[in-house]
Amino acid sequence: MADLIETAQELGQFKTLMTLVESADLLDLLKSPGPYTVFAPTDEAFAALPSNTIANLMEDIPKLKRILCYHVLNGDVRTDNLEELASAETVEGSVVGVDTSDGIQINDAKVLSADRLTDNGVIHAIDKVLIPSLVSV
Repeated sequence: MADLIETAQELGQFKTLMTLVESADLLDLLKSPGPYTVFAPTDEAFAALPSNTIANLMEDIPKLKRILCYHVLNGDVRTDNLEELASAETVEGSVVGVDTSDGIQINDAKVLSADRLTDNGVIHAIDKVLIPSLVSV
């Protein structure tokens, strides 16, 4: 089985995320033993951001790193675990909300596909980029 980075690259719908993870110097984190849970915005989710958002984040690596770490949880958190949670603390330090009343939502992002298992965690594809409440983009 592949790790989080290799699996995300193989899936092909996370090219923007992988570019940003590399720019923010987070490859080592997501290749480490973990386990980690990644709420991975698809390329379409990044494309929906206002124009220049990604370019601006590439010029503000601390902010980029904070936003990306907001998409990662410590531990292997799968669908059945999410159904028992109302919120979860992220690697960034803030909390995301979890709503399972109509599918699974993390804050206002819908989980498009869940439980993609890897050697060091699990990937859940989401349809929006999560932004911590005190970060402006």
